[in-house]
Amino acid sequence: MTHSETVVDLYFDPACPFAWITSRWLLEVERQRPVDLRLHVMSLYLHNVGNELPDWYRDLVDRSIGPVRVAVAASERYGETVLRDLYTAFGTRIHERGVEDFDAVVAESLDELGLASDLAAAAHDPSYDEAVRRSHEAGVEPESGGYVGTPTLHVDKTVWFGPVLRAVPRGAEAAELFDSFRVLARHPDVFELKRTRTGSLRLD
Repeated sequence: MTHSETVVDLYFDPACPFAWITSRWLLEVERQRPVDLRLHVMSLYLHNVGNELPDWYRDLVDRSIGPVRVAVAASERYGETVLRDLYTAFGTRIHERGVEDFDAVVAESLDELGLASDLAAAAHDPSYDEAVRRSHEAGVEPESGGYVGTPTLHVDKTVWFGPVLRAVPRGAEAAELFDSFRVLARHPDVFELKRTRTGSLRLD
């Protein structure tokens, strides 16, 4: 990292479509701005422990812990830098191809990246949950102890839920949005900005 680079920590759950869109936006930003993008896992499953959820969402949340455990296991074995390519492999299958069998997503992704196939067993191994929790809680706003949501961004020493985007900004638009986001992020009195979502998500 050079002195002028901005460190951006993205906390993601592989099953979250909004985290996927935000991550693809930041990869666009990285091509145009001096950004040091670092990926970390958080967990929809942990976030929703004890919450009443619609059946379809409870099913997704309960299954989502599998890829998160595998991501943690892979980062323990290969280092956290492995998460960039592993997340791309997971997300391409889950969000762009619509694969709902997360065990298949994991196995295919490990094979694609040449990572050890035995890591797939971590998906059903609760012994990884403590490491998942540590990463998850590292994404929390340190001063408030609160949890914002997935995706969470740490940038310019501030912690944000989002930006939550409906589609991936590309090219100059991606960089312009990032520049605008940093202006808001640096303002000490800004803590929330939201509007009604319209239209459907575009995950490619």
